[in-house]
Amino acid sequence: MKKFFYIFLFPLFISAQQSPKVDFKTCDAAIRFDVPQRIVMGSVTYTFDLTDKKVDTIYIDARNMSFTDVKINGKKAGWVSSAAALKLFKGYKKGKNRVEFSYEAKPRQALYFVEFPVTSKDLSAGNEQEEKELQIWTQGQGKYTSHWLPSFDDMNEKVVFNLDVTFDKGYTILANGKNTANRFHTNDTQRTASYQMEKPMSSYLVMLAIGKFDNTYILSGSGTPLQLFYRPEDKHKHEPTYRYSKQIFDFFESEIGVPYPWGVYRQVPVLDFLYAGMENTTSTIFSQDFVVDSTGFNDRTYVNVNAHELAHQWFGDLVTAKSGKHHWLQEGFATYYALLAEKELFGEDYFYHELYEMAERLQMASQSDTIPILNEKASSLTFYQKGAWALHVLREGVGHEAFRKAVKNYLEKYAYKNVDTDAFLAEISNVSDYDTASFKQRWLEKSSFEIEEVVELLSKNQFMQLYFKLGELADKRFEDKKPIFKQILQSDMYYAVKEEVLLQTAEVPFEDKYELVQLALQSGDIKIRQAVARTVTKFPDSFYDDYKSLLNDNSYITKEITLNVLYSRFPEKRTELLNLSDGWIGFNDKNLRILWLTLAYSTPGYREEQKQELYAELQLYASPRYESTVRQNALANLLYIGKPDPVVWVNLVNATLHHKWQFAKFGRDNLRKLLKKEGYKDLISGLLPDLPEAERKKLEQLLAE
Repeated sequence: MKKFFYIFLFPLFISAQQSPKVDFKTCDAAIRFDVPQRIVMGSVTYTFDLTDKKVDTIYIDARNMSFTDVKINGKKAGWVSSAAALKLFKGYKKGKNRVEFSYEAKPRQALYFVEFPVTSKDLSAGNEQEEKELQIWTQGQGKYTSHWLPSFDDMNEKVVFNLDVTFDKGYTILANGKNTANRFHTNDTQRTASYQMEKPMSSYLVMLAIGKFDNTYILSGSGTPLQLFYRPEDKHKHEPTYRYSKQIFDFFESEIGVPYPWGVYRQVPVLDFLYAGMENTTSTIFSQDFVVDSTGFNDRTYVNVNAHELAHQWFGDLVTAKSGKHHWLQEGFATYYALLAEKELFGEDYFYHELYEMAERLQMASQSDTIPILNEKASSLTFYQKGAWALHVLREGVGHEAFRKAVKNYLEKYAYKNVDTDAFLAEISNVSDYDTASFKQRWLEKSSFEIEEVVELLSKNQFMQLYFKLGELADKRFEDKKPIFKQILQSDMYYAVKEEVLLQTAEVPFEDKYELVQLALQSGDIKIRQAVARTVTKFPDSFYDDYKSLLNDNSYITKEITLNVLYSRFPEKRTELLNLSDGWIGFNDKNLRILWLTLAYSTPGYREEQKQELYAELQLYASPRYESTVRQNALANLLYIGKPDPVVWVNLVNATLHHKWQFAKFGRDNLRKLLKKEGYKDLISGLLPDLPEAERKKLEQLLAE
């Protein structure tokens, strides 16, 4: 199973240093929005304890916000604000205090207003009207929540957050904690949803998600309510998207040994989310890309992200690292426990193969990545996957039961607190005589990857022993290893070893490997057949029908590969292939539809009377009417077609300002390529007068490079 792994670094903001004599306890916030202006506003009340009245200044992090009605203990406060914080310098006392204020912000990040046009029928008028699908969601990983809610960039400041959120009554409103009340306003167009937390958490875990959602409600084995949200039009994708959710939840409670700590758990997919998912306390937000139908599930699943974000409810949310230096205590644990959950679901061979693939990536990266785990500047690959491997080394070295006991003690001892690596390793030492000092030096303080130790641990699995032996055959003559390959393909071994067989035969003449290819096709295994699609791209005409059968597989990836190969290999069959694949859509990024439009438009003599419509549909998918994954796919294909098209250029300029950095980079990179082509600089410069101001400035910057 291939997973999407997002590699990114968290920017470090310099926040005001709060005095240790100040301890914030609770936050009660009432929030509302000005959607057209992209403004969030509200009133906030914090309670805090002060152990020494002589504290000079008390800070609440707040990025580019305006404040009014600031009071401390019911009286006018002494305060000032900067671009980074609300600073209180007068009015507080030793002991318990209460500060309240109103604020307004236009967030540059962390809270996003996402809108897409939706065409609907106006039955009374008898025509079509264009409406908009609106979502508002947050992404606070790192130190971002202070862009939309006055809060604390320091993850060591843990607070009980309670939010009242007011919005249009036709929308679902989600926040952290239990939904304790829903109050409809007298004007009958809005309602206020109240959410309350019972335990403290770090500010970066505060969340909002507002949109048009339905949900199902199930109970875990221990009775915890699990709410699984989805857009109404994705009802048919609900089961495959959330498949195994209850099993994962029940497994974690059993394996970790500590009951789920937050009372309720919900998950919601949102449009154009920045990353795969985010483990906000009680409420995970994840990318719409992982909402899949039953066919898409065979290629791309939410299972790993699902497990990863749920594991964070213990590792990161319940117990939080003191600083970025110890970030692996969150990401390494979540990555490893997600893999343990997948082991429970998919078996030991799957588990070891995933560890092997992680090891391959880490071994390759170690040649240039010289920053160890215990460094806040380490890469996400290091924090996530090397952190997971470090935990596997510990678990195997200490023993599974002792490791489980240490983890349970660690979570119970530091619940709702902040920790460092030594605190965790101390719990390992309390249950075993394992040399944690040597482990720390080898795995956490060195940048090298301990490949010999890794191979030894992987070799404990029989499948991996065979996999390694198969790798040793790579340079052997095909005739000598063919009998072994045949035996493997006829066995019930885990698919990865059969996939390796096909990879090793990729350059073997077709007639020599024909018997093996037929065995792979006859297996009926979607992944093995997909390996045939990838590796068998040169074959005689007589194999056309056999290869064409791959177009019927329940896999959008297999269909895409196969259509591309057959279209290229058999020009005389293009009309047949295009007619067969017309109507395919594929994943959320419309991979199959966009491929079909590109091929249909580019094929001389095929539906000539529709060429303009085909191209126009591609242009439409490249526009801001669609999510960035659809747009990028369409733009890449339009660039491949290569027409000098101002519509494409305008959409590339628009992409450069998108909130998803991956898509913005795609826009910049491709504009730079076009500007280097002869004559294009003058053509693209001609767009400037008609562009909105922000887009005009961005294009002027690129033209000036």
